[in-house]
Amino acid sequence: MHVRTLGLLLLGGALALAYAMASGALRLPDRFNPWAPLVITEPPNLLTRYKLARIAQDAPLCRSVLSQARMRYTPLPDRETGPGCGYTNAVRVEATSVSIGEPFALSCRSAVALASWEYHVLQPAAEAHYGQRVARLQHFGSYACRNVYGREDARRSQHATADALDIAGFVLGSGRRVSVQAHWAKEGSDLLFLRDIHSGACRYFDTVLGPDYNAAHRDHLHFDRGSFRVCR
Repeated sequence: MHVRTLGLLLLGGALALAYAMASGALRLPDRFNPWAPLVITEPPNLLTRYKLARIAQDAPLCRSVLSQARMRYTPLPDRETGPGCGYTNAVRVEATSVSIGEPFALSCRSAVALASWEYHVLQPAAEAHYGQRVARLQHFGSYACRNVYGREDARRSQHATADALDIAGFVLGSGRRVSVQAHWAKEGSDLLFLRDIHSGACRYFDTVLGPDYNAAHRDHLHFDRGSFRVCR
């Protein structure tokens, strides 16, 4: 079959499928429907990243999805604090599925990613490695009007738009503490746990950086929703 003819047939089939789904003639389960909103508790699939990208461009949709999360938060008014600094459609997170200590500001899209990561990655990993859940997340904060690494000649950090969060460690239900700085390079269950939650975060965040990336991240995991895809 001629390549052009095959291409037209595939295009026609795709358009027919899209029309059937849009008109309701064909009903797919929401988790396999690219037009259906993300459901935080559904297992991730090939459409998860697409749906996360959709909420980044649609503020009302993002707020609707975030309302599903086991998270205590307060919407924040849009704010501009300087050139390239400020946030829109952000929330003040007071607690997630775990205690967080000091509340922090986070963009809606990053808050959805955080809730998804906790549900699908963090707590399953804690149960697998320790037989218990994480009770508290220890962090270094989120919003800060600064450049990458604080350098004057660098681009703005994702922290400058409340799209990033730095996580330093965790406290399990038993009181056991797991620190990125203390346990990242130490053999045992703590290391395996930290590696699992680091790699699992790459399904939900655009940039995930840890101690293996550089010395600036020796004591925390950096998660952000931004314009770059990096998992290091």
